Parts: sequence; structure tokens; C-alpha cells
Amino acid sequence: MTYRHLFFDLDHTLWDFETNALETLKALYQELDLAGYGIGDFSSFFERYTYHNNRLWDRYRKGFIKRSELRIKRMRNTLLDFKIANEPLAQTMDTCFLDRLPTRTVLFPHTIEILEYLRNKGYALHLITNGFESVQHSKLKHSGLTGFFEVVITSEGSNSLKPQKEIFDYALKKTGASQKESIMLGDDMEADIGGAKNAGIDQVYVNHNNIPAVLEPTYMVNALIDLRHIF
Repeated sequence: MTYRHLFFDLDHTLWDFETNALETLKALYQELDLAGYGIGDFSSFFERYTYHNNRLWDRYRKGFIKRSELRIKRMRNTLLDFKIANEPLAQTMDTCFLDRLPTRTVLFPHTIEILEYLRNKGYALHLITNGFESVQHSKLKHSGLTGFFEVVITSEGSNSLKPQKEIFDYALKKTGASQKESIMLGDDMEADIGGAKNAGIDQVYVNHNNIPAVLEPTYMVNALIDLRHIF
């Protein structure tokens, strides 16, 4: 067995962030009566939230903004797109969103099945995630994933972010793994694939959405169940 340590990304790879975020925001849209503030269409609201969330996460990964700025700005900027300047509402949305999002449990197809398969084959499974420490552990707990992972490395715990080389170096040290026996599995071409490449670690591009690869990963799969053909 060439690889012994499998490092997974969580959001968008195993845990379906898009679906879970959509359902959480849909409930908040109703409960906070955002239509009453002038946001008459939930799909438009979710599209603007997704735009700002992705943009701000990119800036957070690159070190341009801090966690607190990411949290409040994604809500504030979304509301501003609808000409709503309401800071208390933005604060409430942020708090409620991060309280409820981690309790959602939608995983990508075959997540549990493939993790059981890999564990039974003797691989050591770990996580490397840029998500917030308490939020990510809550996601794992509620979706039944906690028991699969020996070590969970977060950006907060390592004081670094994918694609920085430091978070991968930290993960290797924390798990006692070598580069040669490790492989990173994730959906993000820059953070997961590019980051692992720069750290001298092989990669599996988990390409759920059939997005063309701008880098050449070691392996690519379009569904988690296809990992059986690699491991």
C-alpha cells in the first residue's frame, strides 16, 4: 500500500456545504421575514450570499481579511445588494447562521460508505479544513463523521490556511506521516490540489461538479465511490 495517511477536505468534498447553507438560509429568510425588508425572492438572496461568501473566503484564505470580517461582511454585503443597511439584522443573521448551519447533515453520496471502506482497508483518515474550529467539529458530530478521523487539522489550530504550505507541514507533523505516504483529497483546485502539490503531497481532485482541472492532480474522481479504484 503506497499511501497510509489520507487527508480529506470537509466542505464541498464530504459535507455538502451548498445544500446545507441553502436550507439554513431558506429557514432564516422565512423566520426573519426578509421579504418584509424588501428581499422578495429567496433565490436572488441566495445567489448574492453565495457570491459574497465565495469572494470573502478567497480573501480570507489569502490573508487579506480576518475571520470576524468574513463572518459579518458576507451578511452585510448581501443585504446592501438589496439596499438594506441594517447592522443589527446582519449580526442576527450571522449568529443564527453559524448556530444552525453545523447541525445540517447532508453529505455527498456514498460519503459514509467510502469512509468505512477506506478505514476497513487500514488507511488512517484525517481532515485538513479551513473552516472554523468549533463549527467544523459540530458539522462532524451532527453528520456522524467524527469517528472516522484520527486527526482534524483546522486553520485555527494550525495558525495557517490552505493553500499555504505551513498547514500541510503541520498536518504531517501532527499525524507523524511522511509526504510519500500521504495524499490530499479535496474539491478546491487552489486550496487542496495546488496547496498539496506545493507541500510535496499527492492529490485526488474530488470533482463533483465536473469543473475542468487547471492543474494536473495525481488522480481525479467525479464521485466519492470512485475512490475504490484508487485505494
